[in-house]
Amino acid sequence: MMYFSSILGDTHCHQADDKIEMIEQLKQHGDAVIVLDYTLFDINDVEELEILYQRFPQAQWILFSDDLSTDFVRRVVAISPRFSILMKESPSQEILECLQYAGRHQRYICQRMAELLLAPAQSRMEEEVKLTPTEMEVLKDIALGLTTREIAEKRFSSFHTVNTHRKNIFRKLGVNTVHEATKYALRAGWVDSAEYYI
Repeated sequence: MMYFSSILGDTHCHQADDKIEMIEQLKQHGDAVIVLDYTLFDINDVEELEILYQRFPQAQWILFSDDLSTDFVRRVVAISPRFSILMKESPSQEILECLQYAGRHQRYICQRMAELLLAPAQSRMEEEVKLTPTEMEVLKDIALGLTTREIAEKRFSSFHTVNTHRKNIFRKLGVNTVHEATKYALRAGWVDSAEYYI
C-alpha cells in the first residue's frame, strides 16, 4: 500500500494500492510527494525506482519502511536528491521534518538510517542481514531450486506473499539472482552444502 500526497497550494492525499494505480495518479500530479512502503509495494528493485524517477522527475519520493538495507539506500539516494528515507520506527518529529523537506524538494534521511550508513562495514553487515524464520525457510527452498509458485504451494501461501519474501531476502542479502542468494547462504552457513547446490 502507498500513500500519495500532492503538495501544490492545498494538500490533497490520495491512495494507490498498486503500481499501475500509482502511475495513473502521477500522470495527473507529476509534482507530488509520494510516501511509499517499498517492502509492501509491487516495485521490484532500485532500477524500477530509477525508471519511475526518470518518468516523473518532478515527484518527490519518501521511502517509508522498517526494513531497508544500507546497500539499497545508497543505490536509491544515488539516483537523485528527490529520494528521502524514513524508518517506521522514526519519531513523529522526524516524520514531520521529512514531509517538510519533501515539500521543499529536499532530501531527508532519518537519524537511524544515517547512523547505519555511517557505521563500519562489519557492524553494517551484522545489522543488515537478519532474515526472519520464514525468510530462512523460503531461502532454503530457493536454494533447492524450487520456483516461487512451488514454494507457495508447499507453504500453502499465495504467490504474492512468497514473491514478497523473495524480494525481501534478495534485498537484505544485496543479491539479484537465485545463484547469488544460494552462494551467500552457503558462505554464511545457513544451508548445508551437502544438501543444497548451486
